[in-house]
Amino acid sequence: MLDAFRGISLVAATITMGLITGAFALYAHTIMPGLKATDDRTFVTAFQSMDRAIINPWFMVGGFVGALVFTGVAAALHLGSGARSVLLWVAVAFVLYLVAFVITIAVNVPLNDGLKAAGNPSHITDLAAVRHRFNEARWVTWNNVRTAVSLVAFGCLTWALVLYGSVRSSR
Repeated sequence: MLDAFRGISLVAATITMGLITGAFALYAHTIMPGLKATDDRTFVTAFQSMDRAIINPWFMVGGFVGALVFTGVAAALHLGSGARSVLLWVAVAFVLYLVAFVITIAVNVPLNDGLKAAGNPSHITDLAAVRHRFNEARWVTWNNVRTAVSLVAFGCLTWALVLYGSVRSSR
């Protein structure tokens, strides 16, 4: 029974890590380059709207928090399992994603909150100043870091799944 939970948690960790990596990557290669080309009103309005929309159970459980929780659970369930190679890759993935999680909380979320605090774009007299204070370049740089770190974590979990399958088949 415990072995089934190990497998399920590892699959859940891998899926949620893939989902969050995809969300970060989508911002990196599509959303932010698209918004960069817009005027200040469009940028502030669109970013505020997306930031409000992304705080939902699908994103939080299915990706952002879920990846951390499921990866932590998978690591904990592999402690003492005799599958040290699997545990190593899951633990590395957990640490890497923890870095991305902290970056999000420490850098991206405060920048998002600052932009939302500026208020309704229809009532802002200097949208260029609001956009400048948001610090698009800083947001993009740290998003790229969290995307890369999450992608490596996803790769680690994918490899852990391969190893898990090998360990199971050798029993």
